[in-house]
Amino acid sequence: MIEPLSILFQDDYLVAVNKPSGLLVHKSWVAKDANEFALQMVRDQVGEFVFPVHRLDRPTSGVLLFAFSGDMARQVQENWGDAKKDYWAVVRGWLKEPVLLDHSLKGMADYGQDVGTEQEAQTEFSPMATVEIDAEIDRYPKSRFSWIQATPQQGRTHQIRRHLKHLSHPIIGDARYGKGNYNRYFASHLNAHRLLLHARSLNFIHPVTQQPITITAPLEGAMKDLFSAFNWQEPLV
Repeated sequence: MIEPLSILFQDDYLVAVNKPSGLLVHKSWVAKDANEFALQMVRDQVGEFVFPVHRLDRPTSGVLLFAFSGDMARQVQENWGDAKKDYWAVVRGWLKEPVLLDHSLKGMADYGQDVGTEQEAQTEFSPMATVEIDAEIDRYPKSRFSWIQATPQQGRTHQIRRHLKHLSHPIIGDARYGKGNYNRYFASHLNAHRLLLHARSLNFIHPVTQQPITITAPLEGAMKDLFSAFNWQEPLV
């Protein structure tokens, strides 16, 4: 049973929660095993029907925005391309300087997309902190990892995850695009059994008040514990 979700923002039109890793936004044929969904949990917590404004992958945690009507969800979505979405990730290796990756992504057949088409995709990556641990996980006696911030300019399927694989800095805990030996080490030695990707903040213009809204999701659970173990400090907000 998942604990009640942390509400990060709420007014008469919108509500945002801190989605934990492993929770689906809503029912999906992709994951028929799931029986708990953020959509129903938020509805039950606030006592009203809610409509998702956007999606997060099941293993990704962080800011998830809902509207109290379908019309309001559409109004936010109309300007969603102007919203700024920052993510945090823990990746293999040291990212030493900021990178703007411009790398088109092909459609994914298992998501019902045309694999013959490519869509433009750009993501900004910035190093936040690094760590080196005394563990021979691959072929070196010590292993290096980075905490990075990722800001995608679009919302392509698995955009951040695929782009980081392209940069040879796969996200730890990524069963699809990462490396199994690193994922297993973090699970068995650091109690991190999840994809280490977190939707840290969301910035957009409120469609009713026309005021800028910034919603920030603090780390929770295993990812928060890992940051403490690495002595990485979340900035104050």
